[in-house]
Amino acid sequence: MKAISKDQALACVTDQEFGSDIRGSDRNVAVILTQSWCPQWLAMKAYLANFDGVEIYFLEYDLAGYGDRFRHFKETVFGNDQIPYVRYYRDGQLTGVSNAVSEDEFRRNCAPETRLR
Repeated sequence: MKAISKDQALACVTDQEFGSDIRGSDRNVAVILTQSWCPQWLAMKAYLANFDGVEIYFLEYDLAGYGDRFRHFKETVFGNDQIPYVRYYRDGQLTGVSNAVSEDEFRRNCAPETRLR
């Protein structure tokens, strides 16, 4: 897992989407936006520590000096006031979003072509 830098986070606020340096860093990318104290985030963080096949970025915005600005952006532009909030990308394109999910659901969300319909 990689922490999202201040520059990357603030560029997202300005551009209203994460840059290609994040979205295009691998075929499958997940971006997790959360607060450090969230129990659901702590549970996800445990199973994501050694997760393979997905480039995972995270931002614990309550620990950032710009956290209120980013939270407001997340809630108004991304339209989600729950934590953790996860955005899934494949080949640089947004394929879905979720909040806290199990490891199995996270894996399915990262590989949408394998979902049962």
